Amino acid sequence: MEFEEARRKYIQTWGALGSQWGINKTMAQIHALLMISTEVLSIEEIMEELQISRGNASMNIRALIDWGIVFKESKAGERKEFFSAEKDLDKLAVTIARERSKREIKPALRILKEVSSIKTNSSKAEKQFTEQTKNLYDFVLKADNVLDKVTQYNENWLSKLVVRLIK
Repeated sequence: MEFEEARRKYIQTWGALGSQWGINKTMAQIHALLMISTEVLSIEEIMEELQISRGNASMNIRALIDWGIVFKESKAGERKEFFSAEKDLDKLAVTIARERSKREIKPALRILKEVSSIKTNSSKAEKQFTEQTKNLYDFVLKADNVLDKVTQYNENWLSKLVVRLIK
C-alpha cells in the first residue's frame, strides 16, 4: 500500500469511528487529517483534502475546537487561520472522555435522578419504575465517578490505572 492510499484509508476509517465517540463523520475526518499533518492546515487545505464545503469545514472545525482537541494557530505574515490537533493520545483520550461525560452522561444523570424520585401512588408498576431508575442512576453515577477518576491523570493515565488495579 502506498503512502497516499494509506493516508486516505486512515482518514476514512477514523471518520467512520467518529460516531463511536459522539461526533459525525466529517468532524472525525477533519480531526484525523489534522492529527497526521506535519504542518498546521488552513480551512482551504482541509476543504480541498476532504472535498467538503467551507460551511461544513467551518462548522466542524468550530465543534472540534469546542471539544478541546483542535486548536487555532497563526503563521507569521499570514492572515488566514490555521488549525492543528492534539497529537498526544493520552491527552486526547482524557479530553474525549471528559467531553462525553459532560455532553452525555451528566445530562442522563440529571434525568435519571429526576425520574427516580417521583412521588408514587405505591402501585406495583410505580414501585418497579422508581426502583429500576434509581438502580440505573446509581450505576451510571458510579461509572461516571470512575471516569472522573481516570481522567484526573494528566500523563500516562492508562498505565497508572493499570498499576492501581493490579495492586
